[in-house]
Amino acid sequence: MSLEKASSFAPLPIRVIAGIAFIMHGLPKISNVHGTQGFFGSQGLPPELALPVSLLELIGGIALIVGILTRIASILFIIEMMSTTFILKFSHGFSGPGGFELDVIMLSITISLLLSGPGRISIERDLLKREIFPKSNYRNLK
Repeated sequence: MSLEKASSFAPLPIRVIAGIAFIMHGLPKISNVHGTQGFFGSQGLPPELALPVSLLELIGGIALIVGILTRIASILFIIEMMSTTFILKFSHGFSGPGGFELDVIMLSITISLLLSGPGRISIERDLLKREIFPKSNYRNLK
């Protein structure tokens, strides 16, 4: 197998781990929406964002794992991670309690997925034979 073909598998572990991480952060939010709304309000964020953010983390995480709408989910996660970094956590520093190190790692991962797309072993590549957005032809990766 050539290096080019092997590199088409590179997004797979990144997608799966990122998807799991986002789901694990979204589950507590969605299971206690009122508590999440209270937290958002206490941080100066609109409490109405609690449900959309919870759903993004849950549904977007699933989308990353299975490899569908990868670039769209990545764009939304980039917006979320930039927001959490600069609005909520920047004043706490990079590491330590309340630090933004995990947010920057997740931001980097989602930027990578935006640039690479879902790669091999994904619904978009294996079932649809193309990316939903933007359309990309996978025939050259065989």
